[in-house]
Amino acid sequence: MIQIELTESAAYEVKDMLEKNDMADGYLRFKVEGGGCTGMTYGMAAEFEKSDRDEEYEFHGVKVIVDKYDAPVINGTVIDFKQSLMGGGFTIDNPNASLSCGCGASFRTKTHAGAPEDC
Repeated sequence: MIQIELTESAAYEVKDMLEKNDMADGYLRFKVEGGGCTGMTYGMAAEFEKSDRDEEYEFHGVKVIVDKYDAPVINGTVIDFKQSLMGGGFTIDNPNASLSCGCGASFRTKTHAGAPEDC
């Protein structure tokens, strides 16, 4: 099983979004997809069901699912939500990311290059 963390402030935001979309019993899917300047991008989505390949976690009342194939790339990742005068947004701190693009939207690890796209 991998180690990830959804902070309390991130869980609050996710729980609020799930409830507003009539998915209070749903899951937050945290995933990695090929793409971006550096090769991989993060994704988050609300889902009603999990698959046989998913590992399930719970943080502050939010159920999070991660595909087992994404596990090596995101092990140790912390998902947070930061609020500022300019608005708020999720931040992802992945200790496995060895390179990221200038805007921080994509990354690669020492063992996974992903599928870089032209930017």
